[in-house]
Amino acid sequence: MGRDFFDRTALAKELFQTADDVLGLKISEICFSGPEEKLKLTSFTQPALLTVSTIAFRLLGEEPSLAAGHSLGEYSALVAAGALTFEDALRVVHKRGRYMQEAVPVGSGAMAAILGASVSDIESALSRVGSGTVQIANWNSEDQIVIAGHKEAVDEAVALMKGIRAVVLPVSAPFHTSLMKGAEERLAVDLDGIDFRDPLFPIITNVDARIIRRAEEARNALKRQVSRPVLWQRSMMILKKENIETVVEMGPGRVLLGLMKRISRGWPSPPRLLNVEDQETIEKCRQVLSGRA
Repeated sequence: MGRDFFDRTALAKELFQTADDVLGLKISEICFSGPEEKLKLTSFTQPALLTVSTIAFRLLGEEPSLAAGHSLGEYSALVAAGALTFEDALRVVHKRGRYMQEAVPVGSGAMAAILGASVSDIESALSRVGSGTVQIANWNSEDQIVIAGHKEAVDEAVALMKGIRAVVLPVSAPFHTSLMKGAEERLAVDLDGIDFRDPLFPIITNVDARIIRRAEEARNALKRQVSRPVLWQRSMMILKKENIETVVEMGPGRVLLGLMKRISRGWPSPPRLLNVEDQETIEKCRQVLSGRA
């Protein structure tokens, strides 16, 4: 993850070195060499994703009309907008990951994407679970809702939804549920100790699915998002209202573009979907944005 950037650009080498220095650990080695099980631990996943997505944004060199980030990605969006420094964001997301992991021990929490089920069917199943806490964590699209909670409770909820496809996610904690309340309270103290600035461009927040333009709005949204669901579908519907013509996903993978494709199906003018995760995709994105492709 991010290796192509590192091998081919001085900026990536500089930002990976900054991340290593700030965190006091070799996040670059974890990104490049793993092991995968270590990278999946959220205290490492979060600064790794922040670093690679920040590199992608800075290498592309384009300022968007507005931005959003899914969960941890909201920090990347705020760094891109100048509301947070890269260094402050690294420190706080590393702590965020540690707090989340400590709130629920490794192996006792889980998340699962429920595909093609109605909200009423999901909520009915969740109401009948008796083995622990399980809640809706991500409203990703009409046909993808993520549930999270105690592992036994998630397994029970999936079993109750007979004939419905569920995909267990490779994460180490049940994010965006009430089980994260302790982590949220600890993180709020750290967020209060960081300088926020008004973003250079508007940000759509996860927790409220609304556009913000002020520093304190950004701080407040980050405080609340840890134990509350990600309202991604509602957030992306704002792009339709704002007549956004092109959507660019920054960082490894195309998961958010897949969601955007489903969310925008049926729109009068669906946006162009581009991603930036290596030098090849950067060049393609630049060509499209400049009208050369």
